[in-house]
Amino acid sequence: MKIYAVGGAVRDELLGLPVQDRDYVVVGATPEEMVKLGFKPVGKEFPVFLHPETHEEYALARTERKIARGYHGFEFYAAPDITLEQDLARRDLTINALAKDERGAVVDPFNGATDLKAGVLRHVSAAFAEDPVRILRVARFAARYGFAVAPETLALMRRMVADGEADALVPERVWQEAARGLMEKEPSQMLRVLRECGALARVAPEIDALFERGEPGETALAALAAAAREGGSLEVRFAALARALDPLAVEALAGRLKAPAGCRDLALLAARHANIIIDATELDARELLDLLDATDAWRRPERWSELIAAAVAAEPETERVREYLERVRQAAAAVDAGAIARAVESPGEIRHRLQRARLEAIHKALEA
Repeated sequence: MKIYAVGGAVRDELLGLPVQDRDYVVVGATPEEMVKLGFKPVGKEFPVFLHPETHEEYALARTERKIARGYHGFEFYAAPDITLEQDLARRDLTINALAKDERGAVVDPFNGATDLKAGVLRHVSAAFAEDPVRILRVARFAARYGFAVAPETLALMRRMVADGEADALVPERVWQEAARGLMEKEPSQMLRVLRECGALARVAPEIDALFERGEPGETALAALAAAAREGGSLEVRFAALARALDPLAVEALAGRLKAPAGCRDLALLAARHANIIIDATELDARELLDLLDATDAWRRPERWSELIAAAVAAEPETERVREYLERVRQAAAAVDAGAIARAVESPGEIRHRLQRARLEAIHKALEA
């Protein structure tokens, strides 16, 4: 029995990056032997075990064979005679087909270390085409590391899209990979790669349509990049990307991807109000109050801040607009709504007086 650290942990160590999770491959063992050593079996489709102390994953070396369309259509074979090289050969990219033995020696049968140094994402074998999720993973890795996709890999991804493999992707998996990609260092790279291979038109046609119009696509990428540089949340990044869309297109996109409600709602607000927010310094007090009302800034001040961040990302005078609107909101929010409600019995009169008081507060804030 031999145990090897594999995949992302080895890759990130070679890059000098912190390692989050470690996975291991066990060569020359049977499930029964693993159980006798105290490992807990957890794999459903193939033998995976949790270490009795560290709870890290240990998988028996295996091969896989495509038997049906999509990314679930695989048959796995795990046995003591499967070699480490055979196990690594089934992986997606050369930079992920790396292993390290118990002495610390790197095993690199597909020159992944060379591609790491060159900053290249290259598929290991033609078997890459058997799993459409790999298209999304390549795009996500481009966003994480800023690496270029090898020409032959990009060509293979294009053929996969043309052959309809990308159509087998289910929304939950697309969103899972997209959300992770949006939170990477250079999320706009993910969109560029998906656009280049044709997959963007299949998984997010509304965003792809922005590129068809030319400048709107580049503007959306610039907004996304700016939101990422500022450390924006997933909701902010998604809204910054989608703010150039028509609200109906945002609804369609969020529904297709089954995006969480928070992402959908913020993107809708950005689509409806981004242009107004960008020109906020030109609005009068009544228009500013209408904006605050329409975005429910009173009950959701944190979402209001995220909306502003998404709306003004990559825009000129971003900080000036952000500070201006927050000063206006704070001035209006300082009005004691409770005191007004206690002084007036009619609900209609309460709202009238509250609006008037908030309007006066905004006027004072603008004059200060």
